[in-house]
Amino acid sequence: MLTREQATELLHSHMPQENLRAHSLAVAVVMQKLALRLEQDADLWYLTGLLHDIDYAYTVDDPSRHALHAMELLAGADLPEEALHAIRAHNDHESRESLLDRALWAVDPLTGLITASALMRPDHSVSAIVLKSIRKKFKSKAFAAGANREQIASCEDLGVPLADFLMLSIEAMGEVERELGLGEAHGE
Repeated sequence: MLTREQATELLHSHMPQENLRAHSLAVAVVMQKLALRLEQDADLWYLTGLLHDIDYAYTVDDPSRHALHAMELLAGADLPEEALHAIRAHNDHESRESLLDRALWAVDPLTGLITASALMRPDHSVSAIVLKSIRKKFKSKAFAAGANREQIASCEDLGVPLADFLMLSIEAMGEVERELGLGEAHGE
């Protein structure tokens, strides 16, 4: 299986935009923390999250190709079929069957909601976000409107209550907020 370093190099070679790299890292760390909670393969889940949007720069003008072009970019990479299936499933090219498929589906939009919430704070800190605040933003459909609430709430299908899912994600992203360009590092 790819190492994290190899996967990061591969991602960077196909994704020049820092904001998209930050999104990929956010999804990766949340997927890892969720895998640990669900007693799954944390490395596999991390890699799946990190590489799920590897083709975004190539498919931004043709979203129907998103995740399909990723298969071309990931051909020859030592990534298990389970991860490839989840990447295809996150853009509806496969049915979401496994825990990994369903986790990626739920995590992907949540990282955007959390990032938007952090950017609304004066300190741009993820780790300072409290559950009450993120729940309020979750209920406001106008806030971070692109973050599909139904998709996020599908965490319940994993056996993870929404409140737990929100806090787990905040904690995971808070641990790497500087690498995400948030918190104290924002604007430097």
